[in-house]
Amino acid sequence: MKLAAIDIGSNAARLLISDVILSNNRRPQFQKINLVRVPLRLGFDVFEKKAISKEKEDMILNTIKAYKLLMDAYGVEYCKAAATSAMRDASNADEILERVKQETGIGIEVITGDAEAALIYENHIAENLDKNHTYLYIDVGGGSTELTFFANGRLIFKRSFNIGTIRLLKNQVDDYLWGEMKDFVKRETKPYHDIMAIGSGGNINKIFSLSKRKEGKSLPLQLLKDYYKEFSSFSVADRIRIYKLREDRADVIVPALFIYVNVMRWAGIEEIHVPKIGLADGLIQHLYDELKEKGKLVPST
Repeated sequence: MKLAAIDIGSNAARLLISDVILSNNRRPQFQKINLVRVPLRLGFDVFEKKAISKEKEDMILNTIKAYKLLMDAYGVEYCKAAATSAMRDASNADEILERVKQETGIGIEVITGDAEAALIYENHIAENLDKNHTYLYIDVGGGSTELTFFANGRLIFKRSFNIGTIRLLKNQVDDYLWGEMKDFVKRETKPYHDIMAIGSGGNINKIFSLSKRKEGKSLPLQLLKDYYKEFSSFSVADRIRIYKLREDRADVIVPALFIYVNVMRWAGIEEIHVPKIGLADGLIQHLYDELKEKGKLVPST
């Protein structure tokens, strides 16, 4: 059975198509077939002007139309679509999403920050890692950062903060928000030791790729600090040229590193695990669980 997820973020829109395969123990495995990313950059409109421009509205519509054609070509049976921080803040979000629904048939749900954090956790990455550690999921997006804490086999907290890469580039993050996140992370993680971070989002995935680490290896905090210092010394144009980054990655990667480094420092974390998962993966998992409850699943074998 082929499932799809659409994630409309503040920096980019992603389409993930996966095949659900039942393993020998009857547990589902989600085999990625295709992942497509379009840099809509909605946050650059919304966080400054509080609304999505007509140009961006047309880009959203064309992107969803293209995604619909791709899903049809792959024979996708079910799709779940969600929009996050930029769409939450956009004054004209409802009318845009209604237009998308009318012209494509795809309904996009605008989810809360807490729901976004919970969906990241749906990937259950921590359950396959060393049980002697506790884990802090850190998902850094263009408009917000989602933190989810996992210890002793259970979810301890999930929290979303309106601190994201595009908001930082646009100087839209007040000092009190930084203080709120710092106090929260320090207070809630203080009783725990041997915490490891689990990082998700395009920026931490790019850092992992640049590090040349083998899959499954973690990144030390010091390496993230070094990358932050190194990237900060170059202009966006130089980052594109030297590190072969796309423009829509070259500008946000520095504020992303700033967020990861600070959250890890506040929680006393020395390493971050990068399993290359994101909101779209969580949406696929959530969709699978919903279909299973309704008895609509016919997984591939």
